[in-house]
Amino acid sequence: MKAKELKLYKDLLLQRVDNLVGSAGETLDTMSKGDDSFPDPIDRAMSESNRSIELRKRDRERKLIQKIKKAIQRTEDGSYGVCDECGEEISESRLKARPETILCINCKEEQEKVEKQFGL
Repeated sequence: MKAKELKLYKDLLLQRVDNLVGSAGETLDTMSKGDDSFPDPIDRAMSESNRSIELRKRDRERKLIQKIKKAIQRTEDGSYGVCDECGEEISESRLKARPETILCINCKEEQEKVEKQFGL
C-alpha cells in the first residue's frame, strides 16, 4: 500500500477513535449527573435497564477502540491492508467499510461459517 493511502486510512482510524472516546465521555457525564432516586420500582428498573444497555454498548466500543489502535499500529509498521489469515491484500472497498479489519472478505466469510457451524 502506498504511503499516501496509509496516511488516509490512519487519519480515518484516528478520527474514529476520537469520535468513540468523545461519545464515551458524554455517556460518563450523563450517567454521573443522572438522578437515580426513583420512588416507583418500575421507573427504577427501567433506569437500571437503560444504564446496563448503555454500559454494554460502551464496552463494545472500548473493544472497537482497541482494534482501531492495533490497525493504526499496522499503518505504521507496514502490515496494514494485508489479511492476517491468507496474507493477501484486503480490498479497498472492505477497508473503507471496516478500516480496522484484519481479514479479507473471503477469510472473514470462512471464519463466520466456522463460527456458525460450531456455535461460537
